[in-house]
Amino acid sequence: MPRFAAVDIGTNSTRLLIADVERHGVADVERIEKVTGLGRDSTRSGRLAPESIRRTARVLAGYGQRIRSAGVTGSRAVATAATRDAVNREEFLAAARQALGFQPDVIGGEEEADLCFRGATARSSTRGETVVVDIGGGSTEIVTDHGGVSVNIGSIRLTDRCLPAHPATPAHLAAAREAATEALRSADPVRRKIGLGTAGTWTTLAAILLRLDRFDPAGIEGAGLSLADLEGMVSRLGRLTLDQKRAIPGLDPLRAPVILGGAVIAETALRVLGLERITVTGYDILDGVCLALAEGAGLTVTT
Repeated sequence: MPRFAAVDIGTNSTRLLIADVERHGVADVERIEKVTGLGRDSTRSGRLAPESIRRTARVLAGYGQRIRSAGVTGSRAVATAATRDAVNREEFLAAARQALGFQPDVIGGEEEADLCFRGATARSSTRGETVVVDIGGGSTEIVTDHGGVSVNIGSIRLTDRCLPAHPATPAHLAAAREAATEALRSADPVRRKIGLGTAGTWTTLAAILLRLDRFDPAGIEGAGLSLADLEGMVSRLGRLTLDQKRAIPGLDPLRAPVILGGAVIAETALRVLGLERITVTGYDILDGVCLALAEGAGLTVTT
């Protein structure tokens, strides 16, 4: 059975999927996520910080070893908002290539949206009725089977711009909601019956709502988050100190500084899209990359 590897180098996390792909879909061999914060502190300067580059490269070196040991047919690494917007992106890409053993591709927002939708809906029979919302650290993708939009607002960018304090002040929260609404307004014409939330913000919010002792991808798959749930979580997270956020079960302490920003975007997305509820999935851009690799290798996948 053909085996493929996908790496997603995001603004907040760096992730790996090694998967066997057959005619009927993707079967995980290994799926890993590390919060590396590549794009933290880059919003104002436009530059990836040296320590962020080193931290991310260390994780990529480990992923490269795993990929080489897995005997994959093909592999691809995609770098998204933080890398494509950085003035020193070539410095990072050189370090990433040395660490991984192959060159990452810097992809645009449209390709990112397409891969997210394909991966998130790979196991779905209702693609035509579904809108996928992928909240990253630097951008948010809102996409249907007819295409979508990628907007430059994510959990890190919104935090850097509007949410400097823990707890957040009412004025800061109001500013964050206003900024998220303005950024997501381009998705206003999108209307679908089914909302599907993918990537770390959604899975983390589901883990918090379900009061999981630890993050468990299997435990959050298919979990539902209502607009009322998200309003309550924004209110709760807004009142907490950073240490209090870090102590929440199911929340990676490294994600704690930006989870409120992600929750504000999640709440705003449901309002803009006219959804009362969204379903959370752990399938995402990594699955989309593996499926595309399989097709490129001549395998017909019917999902």
